Amino acid sequence: MEDLKSIGLAIMRARQSKGMSQEDLAGAADVARNYISRIENGHVAFSVPVLFKIAKALKVKPEELFK
Repeated sequence: MEDLKSIGLAIMRARQSKGMSQEDLAGAADVARNYISRIENGHVAFSVPVLFKIAKALKVKPEELFK
């Protein structure tokens, strides 16, 4: 799904702009590192609560990940 790829790319860019590794983000968001990888690559549909955890870990508003 193209929407999942777009959100995943936004997460990856936000993570990289903060100088975080996938491992860093996974720890801060309390999810598995391979799950972060799958999200960033658009290979998995994830829940809204996971999106909120990722946004909080990145210190961004969830809606910023939809731009």
